[in-house]
Amino acid sequence: MTFETFYQEMQEKLKNVVPEPEIFIKAEIAWEINKLKIEKNAVILGHNYMEAALFHSIPDHVGDSLGLSRIAAETDKDIIVFCGVRFMAETAKILNPKKTVLLPAKKAGCSLAESITAQDVRDLRERFPGVPVVTYVNTYADVKAESDICCTSANAKAVVESLNTDTVIFLPDEYLAGNVAKETGKHIIFPTRTKRANDSLLDVQLIGWHGRCEVHEQFTVKDIEDIRAQYPDVAILAHPECSPEVVAASDFASSTTAMIRYVEESNAPQYLLLTECAMGDNIAAANPDKNMLGLCRVRCPHMNEITLEDTLDSLQNMRYVIEIPEDIRIRAERAVQRMIEIG
Repeated sequence: MTFETFYQEMQEKLKNVVPEPEIFIKAEIAWEINKLKIEKNAVILGHNYMEAALFHSIPDHVGDSLGLSRIAAETDKDIIVFCGVRFMAETAKILNPKKTVLLPAKKAGCSLAESITAQDVRDLRERFPGVPVVTYVNTYADVKAESDICCTSANAKAVVESLNTDTVIFLPDEYLAGNVAKETGKHIIFPTRTKRANDSLLDVQLIGWHGRCEVHEQFTVKDIEDIRAQYPDVAILAHPECSPEVVAASDFASSTTAMIRYVEESNAPQYLLLTECAMGDNIAAANPDKNMLGLCRVRCPHMNEITLEDTLDSLQNMRYVIEIPEDIRIRAERAVQRMIEIG
């Protein structure tokens, strides 16, 4: 393929979501990245929240955390470039200890991942002995290492049910835990960090934590009511990191991949996604026949750190390399592999 053909394909795909002068500039950078990844035997993984110009130009695979974790576990490439946030790149390294994993941004953190520490998990285990710990994949490696099993928004319910136990510690997303509690019929509590003398597992089936996604917590039921007043036939899709009230008021709630599939396979007059803004652009670019409404307050500031420019720099200069202490990696791998096995 020539650059001219590559540029024309990007222009056709992105013409309704990216300004034309920007498409040409982005195409030049993407062209260089695609040449370089072949030279270096690298694979590029792109999360659904990447900006449209990146998402539709350089990734060899795109998807949600679970799908990309599976791909990372199976790749035969020497280098994995993860266009996502740090915990995702860490997961790729957990599954591929002998491969080089690059994150194109120095930090690219996550409000959920930063809401809990490994010591917090150890304290909860001491407080509720014998209770299995499920941690959302949106956590750092040391937290995963203290867990029995990880989950994603796509398989959280299945993971909890797979444990066949009355009580589960579910960390750290408060809203995802609340949504899982509703799906599984479990009673949920959110204990404080201070141990109380009357701590008891009586009538407690799900033990949560007060972590939230700084993007998804912004969506409200009033937002949904206002949109429905203007567009009565709109199909509203919510990510499970939204509050249980928002999820209940929506038409569909599931992982980002399931949301994409819903749009592709249904025929609503309009669609509204209550999730990270860039994903709406990516779906609009891939489905020009679908009418996508926008309710975009803010892009995830952490996902937004990953750019085409920095991805090119990452491959050129081999940065930023993800490293995980082996003792932590081995324990975290057990929890991640159990998640992947459930699917």
